[in-house]
Amino acid sequence: MKNQSMKKRSNFAVCMQLIGLVKPLTGYMLLAILMGLAGHLCAAFLTVLGVYALLSLLGFEYSVSVGTLFVLAIVFAVLRGALRYGEQSCNHFIAFKLLALIRDRVFQALRKLCPAKLEGKDKGNLISVITSDIELLEVFYAHTISPIVIAVFMSLVMSLFIGRYHWALGLLALAAYVLIGAVIPVMVSRISGDDGMRFRTKSGELSSFVLDSLRGLPEIIQYGRGRQRLEEMNRRTDDLSADEERMKRTSGRNTAVTNTVILLADIAMLFAASALYQRGQVTFEGILIPLIALMSSFGPVVALANLGSTLQNTFAAGNRVLDILEEAPAVEEVSGKKEIAFSGAEAEHVTFSYGEEEILSDFSIKIPEHSVIGIVGKSGSGKSTFLKLLMRFWKVQQGRVKISGTEMEEINTDNLRDMESFVTQETQLFHDSIANNLRIAKQNATQEELEAACRKASVHDFIMTLPRGYETPVGELGDTLSGGERQRLGLARAFLHDSPLVLLDEPTSNLDSLNEAVILKSLAQERKDKTIVLVSHRQSTMRITDTVYSVENGRMS
Repeated sequence: MKNQSMKKRSNFAVCMQLIGLVKPLTGYMLLAILMGLAGHLCAAFLTVLGVYALLSLLGFEYSVSVGTLFVLAIVFAVLRGALRYGEQSCNHFIAFKLLALIRDRVFQALRKLCPAKLEGKDKGNLISVITSDIELLEVFYAHTISPIVIAVFMSLVMSLFIGRYHWALGLLALAAYVLIGAVIPVMVSRISGDDGMRFRTKSGELSSFVLDSLRGLPEIIQYGRGRQRLEEMNRRTDDLSADEERMKRTSGRNTAVTNTVILLADIAMLFAASALYQRGQVTFEGILIPLIALMSSFGPVVALANLGSTLQNTFAAGNRVLDILEEAPAVEEVSGKKEIAFSGAEAEHVTFSYGEEEILSDFSIKIPEHSVIGIVGKSGSGKSTFLKLLMRFWKVQQGRVKISGTEMEEINTDNLRDMESFVTQETQLFHDSIANNLRIAKQNATQEELEAACRKASVHDFIMTLPRGYETPVGELGDTLSGGERQRLGLARAFLHDSPLVLLDEPTSNLDSLNEAVILKSLAQERKDKTIVLVSHRQSTMRITDTVYSVENGRMS
């Protein structure tokens, strides 16, 4: 299956959906906004109080003394530090708490999408999404939501304060705040276009390329393709660096434009206040206080101006994360149905396709309880696909698959998986000990149960030759073991799971004749309590079966 195309969302839509995730932490967000607003007001009025004190010394009369003004300035300075600390603490608590919640939701989504929707997915790109893309959302939750609200209220408060001296000065201040905090970020965002999405996509593709190169390192060395892979890696890295350079250049221009507009706004305030002073509409205080108040209050809106370029990357990351959260699984889990016990399985006129490619056509088969059914056929004839349908990894498109006379869609997913063990052609092992890899099949299995299952799979003696026995690490993807050893551990898992229906897809393909005979003997001994469906190309494997079905072009023959 090819990778799903990215869903196109506007930055505003991504922003709203990401904000929606804050709902469980609304109280902390409100607290962060209140402390942030109070802190910025303290910082702005700290300089204003200094100007009031200076004017008092120059003979201007106020209702409070110079000493009181200096005490207030000290109080504001201390409060500014405490409130800033409190705001940042709340914002980062919200950010990292939400990142944990988002990771949990992403892994839940991946669990529902697996295996059908993840089969053939670009694993490196997926890793990039669930690591670096989610990490980038910290910028949004810690440095975006509350700063936007703070900037809005700060601009209104300061505009009203400056407007006390003259309404025109208040409007001028408001226009400066809007220009810096809204117009510039929107313009920069439009100029940036899809740069952020391109950067995140190429970053994921580079991760995939590196991961593929590491996994295929033996083949690369064997066939002398190292130089070509390195050149391609360097080309992709240079391409990514060029995109990042373009984004940084846009960010630099944004900063330059913002600082220029701030300077022009300050000059405009000075000239406007001076003109009003010459007309007698404001006093000297009406020139100095509005100018100093404006100059000291740009902090919140400057933070918004800087978001215009940095948020492109963040929104692109959020878009990729939302794609996973919103993607519909190919098969929905079933719950709330009556539990059933296994008493046989069957397929009736099943037709199934991967996209446009038809794999099974009008396929029917009966699997009686306590029988061993063999299925043979050419590669691509649909044998493995049928086992996946029995596991309900994919949904039947036409026809019916039944367990114990009950259609798959009417069986609880947990109940279904408890009744089945599935051994695939490639056994997936985790970077852990042999014992822990086996306990995936039965979490509370005792050591005796592990050893019994491994004896049936003809792997116990091999394990006991290892330095740490069952506690021996198997390495990443089990690469310290041979294909046959991994396959026998997969069979041991199936024996340990101890389900009534055992589905085996080429279970002896990597084994020699001796180990195959031992495993077939174990399967034959298990047949009194189990129903076994055995897919294999080997005629020797089929000698323990009761009935052998041949599949040709997705049809039973």
